Amino acid sequence: MKTSKFLTSILSITLTGVAIAASAQVSGKHYTISNEHRVKAIQDTETPAQRDARMAWWRAARFGMFIHWGLYSIPAGTWNGKQVPGIGEWIMNRGSIPVADYKALAAKFDPTDFNAHDIVALAKAAGMKYIVITSKHHDGFAMFDSKADPFNIVGATPFHRDPLKELAEECRKQGIKLGFYYSQDQDWTAPGGAAYKTGNHDRPDHHWDPAQDGNFADYLHKKAIPQLKELLANYGEFPAVIWFDTPTADMTPELAGEIVELLNQHPNLIWNNRLGGGYNGDTETPEQYIPAQGYPGRDWESCMTINDTWGYKSYDTNFKSTETLLRNLIDIASKGGNYLLNIGPDSKGDVPQPEVARLRAMGKWLDVNGEAIYDTKATLFGTEAGSLSKTEKDQDGKPKFIPAWNWRSTTAPDKIYIELFTWPRGSFHLDSVPREVTGAYLLADKNHTRLKVTKTGSGIDVALPDMAPDPIATVLVLTTGAPYAAVKGVRAAS
Repeated sequence: MKTSKFLTSILSITLTGVAIAASAQVSGKHYTISNEHRVKAIQDTETPAQRDARMAWWRAARFGMFIHWGLYSIPAGTWNGKQVPGIGEWIMNRGSIPVADYKALAAKFDPTDFNAHDIVALAKAAGMKYIVITSKHHDGFAMFDSKADPFNIVGATPFHRDPLKELAEECRKQGIKLGFYYSQDQDWTAPGGAAYKTGNHDRPDHHWDPAQDGNFADYLHKKAIPQLKELLANYGEFPAVIWFDTPTADMTPELAGEIVELLNQHPNLIWNNRLGGGYNGDTETPEQYIPAQGYPGRDWESCMTINDTWGYKSYDTNFKSTETLLRNLIDIASKGGNYLLNIGPDSKGDVPQPEVARLRAMGKWLDVNGEAIYDTKATLFGTEAGSLSKTEKDQDGKPKFIPAWNWRSTTAPDKIYIELFTWPRGSFHLDSVPREVTGAYLLADKNHTRLKVTKTGSGIDVALPDMAPDPIATVLVLTTGAPYAAVKGVRAAS
């Protein structure tokens, strides 16, 4: 993911709810998209119906697990006795660690506590429908059995096991989709791999060790493309997703086209907009923020951390509350997006307990209210998310978006779900409803006891109990398809 420099500005956007252009992913970094390619991607040639079929499971899922795990979990944010600023998986870059010294970590990597069954079971308990794990991050270390390059978890560590293979087996058993993150562009240990600039890395290629020098195209042909072929061929029906990251100018349209030719051989594959070379991919990927209005007309996925880092840092204990995480999920679903929420296992393969606890708590809420999240579409309203300020400006000089946190809404063919964060006194009022409301009940009420609905012009009032069933978010269901009375055998209140 991005450096802490980016993260600082990202967090300010998260708090203010600033909407940015469709090509923007993180503050200060925009990915240029072009429709002029020698090699056409599947997105350029498929029909709308084919795209809908290919994206159907992903759109229904709404909630996925990101896993950032690698050698960086050993130093865990500290090098030579000093804490290195920034996110954990960037320690090699931020600490200007020589290639040989970083590669030596592999001999110490023996994550004997790793248990694929438990990881997948945790995702299921959290209500997540898919997993995306770092198969290779920017440090160049492959977390799978790679014959293309020896710097990998099977060949270079005492562990000698392929976590991706074990996860694939468990995902099949437990009914979870599996995807692979792959850093196609940056690689700080392979000669010719790209590097983002941090600190005093002032060379044009931003390298800090002569061992990194080389030709980018050679790196791509000798390591990245062969490893992508392995990932696409060796894990059965997986990966369902390839998650690219941090494209640079080195990834020309011609070089990116070589990767696209490979991706096109897997017609059900979903891949994001971070390949580079101007390719649009399938999904927008806002990082560490939720766009104010989503990305209308585009599939999108907000990727976020539970604390402040992606890769494990022993001293990062700034964990978000369950309330914040759940409300993020609801907010994202209400805007038609997916929530890819990260865990960062430690060097033994254990998931930090504060992350486990929060995920399990989210799962308990979804056990009751998941109907209002999974396989839903965006709100029919929109103003509930907030509004543009008439006086305040954002960093681009445009009206600042001020979020509101009273309620959100998701939509099904015959229902409108209202996720209430602030419990109304007496009744919930809507000025206007674009469908005919035939009944109402609370999703947490197993009996679906009907609530009194009073029509007020084009709007409605729904009488509510004095107390909210859930302190974080209670779901009010408005039935709008077949009359609720016909379903329950009673007359709808009016």
